[in-house]
Amino acid sequence: MAQASASDTPYDVVIIGGGPGGYNAAIRAGQLGLKVACIEMRETLGGTCLNVGCMPSKALLHASEMYEAAGREFAGLGIEVSPTLNLGQMMKQKQESVTALTKGIEFLFKKNKVDWVKGRGRLKGKGVVEVEAADGTTTTLKTANVVIATGSEPTPLPGVTFEAGKVIDSTGALALDKVPEKLIVVGAGIIGLELGSVWRRLGAEVTVVEYLDRITPGVDSDVATAFQRVLTKQGMKFKLGAKVTGARTSKSGVELTIEPAKGGEAETLKGDVVLVAIGRRPYTEGLGLETVGLTTDKRGFLDNDHFRTGTDGIWVVGDVTHGPMLAHKAEEDAVAAIETIAGKAGHVDYNLVPGVVYTSPEVAWVGQTEDQLKAAGVAYKVGKFPFTANSRAKINHETDGYAKVLADAETDKVLGVHILGPQAGEMIHEAAMAMAFGGSSEDIARTCHAHPTRSEAVRQAAMGVEGWTMQA
Repeated sequence: MAQASASDTPYDVVIIGGGPGGYNAAIRAGQLGLKVACIEMRETLGGTCLNVGCMPSKALLHASEMYEAAGREFAGLGIEVSPTLNLGQMMKQKQESVTALTKGIEFLFKKNKVDWVKGRGRLKGKGVVEVEAADGTTTTLKTANVVIATGSEPTPLPGVTFEAGKVIDSTGALALDKVPEKLIVVGAGIIGLELGSVWRRLGAEVTVVEYLDRITPGVDSDVATAFQRVLTKQGMKFKLGAKVTGARTSKSGVELTIEPAKGGEAETLKGDVVLVAIGRRPYTEGLGLETVGLTTDKRGFLDNDHFRTGTDGIWVVGDVTHGPMLAHKAEEDAVAAIETIAGKAGHVDYNLVPGVVYTSPEVAWVGQTEDQLKAAGVAYKVGKFPFTANSRAKINHETDGYAKVLADAETDKVLGVHILGPQAGEMIHEAAMAMAFGGSSEDIARTCHAHPTRSEAVRQAAMGVEGWTMQA
């Protein structure tokens, strides 16, 4: 290994990781006048989200939706076309978008005087971070504060070995060079359903295997049931309550062995490709945590108290600590942590972190589910409104799903909002804003909404809490 060099000027903050948590922490630190460096082991900034996660998956979701619409829906609208799939171009435009976004972060770093240090960061004691570059040379950075923002990686499935093009994770599913005839998705969470939707639209026969007896764990169970019905209608097949016990690859594809989670007779599923999407785990190995007296829990997470670890001057944000493993949660963590370091008040209300499944239709939610309210013994009222009765959705032929508002039975304070329907991810934020200000269902119900818009469904659902829904 080459001789290490040390930075001459100590930093106020050194951030390990250049994903949504890391790069937003760096930008905010720069805005607040802190001397800051951000370490990233990839050749590009943006982490999993921009490079092999949120952004490329959304590019393929959009393109595949357009392809399916052209083949199935355009004729009914009076548009006669015969679409042909050019998968190479679809992947090319995806990568062009990703490159533009990562270059955008480079620009923001320069604008806010952030030093980007390329390489793999590792703690070497309190206030010291060593960076190993791709060529093996090392640099030592001295700093008052370290923010660990190393994110997460796909969780492997015990007994199943990844094999390029056959047994793949989410990164591999974003780069297939041909449409598989049969795709088996292991895991009915957000990632599995989004990527399964992409390849189903492009022509694959998709079967989803899930250990639990339901899809999308954490989503309101009423919504999850309706969501599964919609995906089944679209052609996706489900095997719920099923445990994967092994996978065998051959030239012809993959044989996946599954058995009932509660016990029973095993069966074999055959596919061209198996996508393992059973979740993500924190990326904490090799960080030198032991040099600053830190250890992770059994799942690899670092505990925090308002983003502070148990060691003074070491902070943690995003997927590497507890809470929703979402890019926007990491961003909120990052801003709050940096503002705290700078002597300001930093805070995140994790009850107001929206979740979205970017399928078609989308699923979006914020706040508590009916399941959680029932478990906690909270008295609540429900208002629901179907998109079949929403003018804009009906005109656009996108009537699957509904909006649901949950409010406290006594105070009418909004406790949770859940939407299955078109553009749900865009509509959920009016609910988040109302909840941030302690709003009631009546506040939403008595706020004028433009007509015709999909958002009217949320208003009508809010009216339904007090029983005066007008359009259904």
